[in-house]
Order: sequence, then structure tokens, then C-alpha cells
Amino acid sequence: MSHTPFKNINNQPTIRIKDINRSYVSGRIVNHVLKGNSLDLYPGKLTLIMGPSGSGKSTLLSVISGLLQPDSGSVHINETDLWQLSPRAIEKFRLDHFGFIFQGFNLFSSLTALEQILIVLKYLDKSKDEAHAIAKEVLGEVGLTKVMHLKPMQLSGGEKQRVAIARALAKKPAFLFADEPTSSLDKENGQIVISLLHKAAKIHGATIFAVSHDARLLPHADRVIRIEDGVITKDENGGFTE
Repeated sequence: MSHTPFKNINNQPTIRIKDINRSYVSGRIVNHVLKGNSLDLYPGKLTLIMGPSGSGKSTLLSVISGLLQPDSGSVHINETDLWQLSPRAIEKFRLDHFGFIFQGFNLFSSLTALEQILIVLKYLDKSKDEAHAIAKEVLGEVGLTKVMHLKPMQLSGGEKQRVAIARALAKKPAFLFADEPTSSLDKENGQIVISLLHKAAKIHGATIFAVSHDARLLPHADRVIRIEDGVITKDENGGFTE
């Protein structure tokens, strides 16, 4: 499957986060969730950010992926200063370049696995034949060819998450964001899901940023970021070896 024009052959950072701050206000209480974090992310790498609940890891993912505006700081996606774009431009940028995988799968209950992907490709102006070819290809990549005509209620949790991954990969995103992708899965399916994410990085050259508290993911990560109380405390190589 070919990659987007964003592929970075010089292995320069594709995402640069600088001095990100984000707070939530509740009445007179100000909760500083992110406290001046800076980080570079690279193509072809699965970067895993870990930390306890409330540490700010999901907030950081939301800021980087254009879902939540920071109080201050910048997010550069290659040459694009993301938070200087208009809200409509950010939405289009996400549609064109980002893929998302969430803990709750976010599948449509009335659609088959194949249709889950076709509906996304419809918004990318693909022809009917091209959309079907892409959908079948990515379902094959995640090992779901035999169940592509089943609806979510007929699929296991692991199969649902693989449909969600296939849907994200169908867009051929340069950037893939995963928020707790294995938290509701057993050990075997969790391993399958994280292996697929790593494959997306290595084969398609995507920049992958995954949030988790699941230690089972550590052997599959190229890089592990630790965050506590809104501050990145450690940046280390993961356990994956070629």
C-alpha cells in the first residue's frame, strides 16, 4: 500500500511540539494538566507515552492531533503550524493526514466491517471500485478477510479493534494516533493490535503516537515517553529490536 506525500526520507522529525501548556478550569480551581512539554516525533517509529491516570498523556495526544487547543506552545506538523490554522483548516488537515484509533472502537453498529471502511473512503472522493479495493486490502492486512461482511455485534473485541485499525490505515495516513488501543483486549488480541501498529510504522513509514498504561505494549515500542503530573520525565528507547 503506497504512502502519503508526507513520507520523510531524511528521518527528520515530522512532528515538533514546543512548550505545550494546557489547563482545565473548574470554578476557581485551575488544574494544570500539561506543563511546558517539548517533544520531537519521527516517521517510521511507534512512540508510546505512558503514565498514571490523570498524568496528561491523553491530553497531550489530543493537543498534538488537533483535537484540543493548548493554552500556549506550538505543534508543527512538518512545515505546518497546526494551531495557527483556522478550525475548519485544522479539521481538513486531520481528515487528509491523520488516522485515529480509540479505546471504544467507534464503529457503526449497522455497518459491516467492509462498510466501516468504505464510508471513510467516501469522504476522500475515491471511486466505488477503488474504495472497495482499498477496503479489502487493508482488511486483509489485519487478517479480517473472512469476516469483512460481519457487523460489530458479530465480532470479538479484538476483531473490532482490528477493523478500527484497518479503517485508519485505509486513509494511508502519515500520522496515526492511538488512545489506549489495547485496554479492553486480552493478551493475545492486545499483542495482535500493537503488532499491527508497529507494522504501520515500519512498512508505511507512518509517525505513530500511542497512549497507554498497558505494560504489554513496551516490547513493541521503538520509543517510550513517561509522563507524570503533566511533565515528561523520561524518554527512552523501547524494547523492540529489528
